[in-house]
Amino acid sequence: MRIALFQPEIAGNVGTILRLAACMDAAVDLIEPMGFPWGDRARKRAAMDYDAAAEVVRHADWDAFEARIPSRLVLFTTRGGVRLPEARFEPGDTLLFGSESAGVPEFVHARADAAVRIPMRATLRSLNLAVATGIGLAEALRQTEGFPA
Repeated sequence: MRIALFQPEIAGNVGTILRLAACMDAAVDLIEPMGFPWGDRARKRAAMDYDAAAEVVRHADWDAFEARIPSRLVLFTTRGGVRLPEARFEPGDTLLFGSESAGVPEFVHARADAAVRIPMRATLRSLNLAVATGIGLAEALRQTEGFPA
């Protein structure tokens, strides 16, 4: 299972997601540009002692990422037509999450093999990126029996 972050804007969210990915044995794709400087020092500060355990691939832009997508691309979006409880995941899926303020552009929506939304109260806008990633990854791992032993 892979987690892809499209142009994330908040280093703390990326650090939390790297820690989550390390613990759940999921790889992470970071699609640039990002909204903050990201180098070895920033990565170690955000991911703390989980940095070495996280498999991270940086992509210069969407085209570089798209050229390397290994399997189905499942977009998590508030505009998703499939509610998370009805979504069906496969072991090699890449779970894609948009930037904190803008989500993803239309061409990314069009490229996704599935668009999933996490059900929540209609009067509220969205979940935090790291929280949504945790919810989505947990359900995908549950369905595919992909939790670490």
